[in-house]
Amino acid sequence: MNITVIGSGYVGLVSGACFSEFGFNVTCVDKDADKIARLKGGEIPIYEPGLDDLVERNMAAGRLSFSTDLAAPVAAADAVFIAVGTPTRRGDGHADLSYVYAASEEVARHLSGYTVIVTKSTVPVGTGREVEGIVRKTNPAAEVDVASNPEFLREGSAINDFMRPDRVVVGTENERAREVMRALYRPLFLRETPILFTTLETSELIKYASNAFLAVKISYINQMADLCEVLGANVHDVAKGMGLDKRIGPKFLHPGPGYGGSCFPKDTLALVKTAEDAGRDVTIVNDVVRYNAERKIAMADRVIAAGGGDVRGKTIAVLGLAFKPETDDMRDSPALDILPRLAAQGAVIKAYDPAAMDQAKPLLPEAVQFQASAMDCLDGADITVVITEWNEFRALTPAVIKAAMAGDAVVDLRNIFDPAAVLAAGLSYQNIGRAGM
Repeated sequence: MNITVIGSGYVGLVSGACFSEFGFNVTCVDKDADKIARLKGGEIPIYEPGLDDLVERNMAAGRLSFSTDLAAPVAAADAVFIAVGTPTRRGDGHADLSYVYAASEEVARHLSGYTVIVTKSTVPVGTGREVEGIVRKTNPAAEVDVASNPEFLREGSAINDFMRPDRVVVGTENERAREVMRALYRPLFLRETPILFTTLETSELIKYASNAFLAVKISYINQMADLCEVLGANVHDVAKGMGLDKRIGPKFLHPGPGYGGSCFPKDTLALVKTAEDAGRDVTIVNDVVRYNAERKIAMADRVIAAGGGDVRGKTIAVLGLAFKPETDDMRDSPALDILPRLAAQGAVIKAYDPAAMDQAKPLLPEAVQFQASAMDCLDGADITVVITEWNEFRALTPAVIKAAMAGDAVVDLRNIFDPAAVLAAGLSYQNIGRAGM
């Protein structure tokens, strides 16, 4: 089977490379000529562990190729996956579907033979019907079905998530389209991966409902962490006690400075807007959106408090910028709220991230000084702040941190250090949800 993927960003590139690993012929198409040239040269434009080897291996095998022209790949395709961006639309919070609709129209012009057009992008309920309408209007003679196949890829472990998913969700009411989708995911049958077939609308809502629920779970444990600090409890033990209940589970019960990334912020907001348009109010998700934004600002205030209420002229070492480890993604990272607030208070900011600094530089105040290593960052700092829990930061001993710093304040927004060891080294220690530590 031949697959064409429209969009070579995070979702499109990972999906295309994984489908080629299944043995299919895959062409990833993107309008960004520079990106395609880099991919053809073996350069991966995003940071995702294992993706470079996967792309190189399948390019060498002739199963994976890249192009800026979709005409020939679409004409030859059994399935066309639309994996373009759906960012939050300025002004109203809705998902911007202009790229999806433009891709649909362009794909329609070049269809040849029976083809399944699959929305892989995260899209609001009703988008699949709109895509079908665009395709049939543009090319009335096209033999085509439209399906929804949302992705559930976690940045930093996306390849494993594609190859060993909890489930595959497909929205389509046509049996011929179901057969094509079954064939595409047949390699997963050996692992007995559940494949859930639903309507278009249901599939689209499953994606939003899933991400919003996880965002609620993150915000819930963050609120429990705040409560722990007041009541003298330990949030990690609270999370463990909750997670041992199989109805709840342990995942996404890790306290921190608030969620970020490419999915949760825009998907929670889009779900709120979708519900409003439908005359319903998802108050839980609405409150989470508001709380998460406020929490990031509150984390900056914690740093200021650690500096005695005034950070003017004080040097702050910031360890980690990406919204999570094992990615260079800066989208809605807590660092984008915390660092500007500290800079506005007159702090001298030194920052280091193992992967995300190139992405971070145009997004942060010019006053931020980017360092070549964690030790360069710590050198002479009055306050150290952990924003992203990269493993290399976990390896820093409190004694090393103390020796490098001029001051003694550590604000650990990810709880990566042992409180007793930090205090024993002569450092003051602020963490999340572990009272008295």
